[in-house]
Amino acid sequence: MHILVTTDTVGGVWSYTRELVSGLVTRGVRVTLVSFGGVPSRARRSWLAGLSGVQYYPTSFRLEWMQDSEVDISESCAYLLRVIAECKPDLLHLGQYCFGSLDVPMPKVVVAHSDVLSWWREVRGEHPRDAWTECYRGIVARGLAGATVVAAPSRWMMDTIEDLYGTQRLPRVIYNGCTPALFHSPVEKQGIAVSAGRLWDEGKQMSLILQLRSSPFPIHLAGALSLTNVLPDFSVVASNKAAHVNYEGELGEVEVRELMSRAAIYIAPSKYEPFGLSPLEAALSRCVLVVNDIPSFREIWGNTALYFRKDDANSLGEVLEQLQADPKLCHEYAGRALQRALERYTTEQMVDEYLRLYSALLERRVSAA
Repeated sequence: MHILVTTDTVGGVWSYTRELVSGLVTRGVRVTLVSFGGVPSRARRSWLAGLSGVQYYPTSFRLEWMQDSEVDISESCAYLLRVIAECKPDLLHLGQYCFGSLDVPMPKVVVAHSDVLSWWREVRGEHPRDAWTECYRGIVARGLAGATVVAAPSRWMMDTIEDLYGTQRLPRVIYNGCTPALFHSPVEKQGIAVSAGRLWDEGKQMSLILQLRSSPFPIHLAGALSLTNVLPDFSVVASNKAAHVNYEGELGEVEVRELMSRAAIYIAPSKYEPFGLSPLEAALSRCVLVVNDIPSFREIWGNTALYFRKDDANSLGEVLEQLQADPKLCHEYAGRALQRALERYTTEQMVDEYLRLYSALLERRVSAA
């Protein structure tokens, strides 16, 4: 089996891609990987060095959710068609909506990792109607209509996509996964909390942590301040004006794992989170999950996380105080989150689901021939 996978290098999709591609290769699948959004650093692509059976094509084409990306979308579609003609894969696993509308004979799985319109609705509470978002809506709608199967990392995300763009012919929910062995650590937990993510992304709502008047735990934040490394309003974090906050900067994956291995608590204040890999990594690191009370977190973590009232910094502070006063509660919820992660969200389970989907689509194609 030969799968062509498209991905981007800007956010957590790159980590998802590492897990997926590594898992596929260990099952004997040949992979052609094409990335967009900027060529990753040598350190970020180092995982590819140890994999045989992967052909990698990095590109710097802008992503469909970026402003002024129309020319890049057209050129990236033409480029991808040339790669497909050269490599002749059996199936396409597409991480960008625009490629779903490509006129090719093989099955196309389009994965709805996130979406600008759903982000805007959850974060800003409105539906933008400007020319750019209408163009974006059309690109996404055409890509979804051209997909053989639309997959999403949570039921919430699939429902949201269908609400915004209409019922999909073959919707499929496949939860993200991580490799548990990457997060095994004998390090004894310290009395610190951590949160990691794109600090420039309003959807991650890291500003909620700064609204805390105080915290019983020092809170360490890790992540990029902006896409261009130019400090936005979140520069308050870098100057540590909030006494309870320590800004760690943009860390590599190994450094983030080390930080999580020491932390007792992981805070997830996101107001938009189709499926956050950072909370999953924290759960596998035996952290207590303290999360914003939004539907996707409820779906993914159930009764294994501690929830604070939606977008309420005071409620977040109350949960942290509760944990500080009750070490047994910390131990209990760290165990709950770890068990949930091991039972439902491993790379092995994710790859199993995708392989079953690929096989079914290829068998259907053979039957129809």
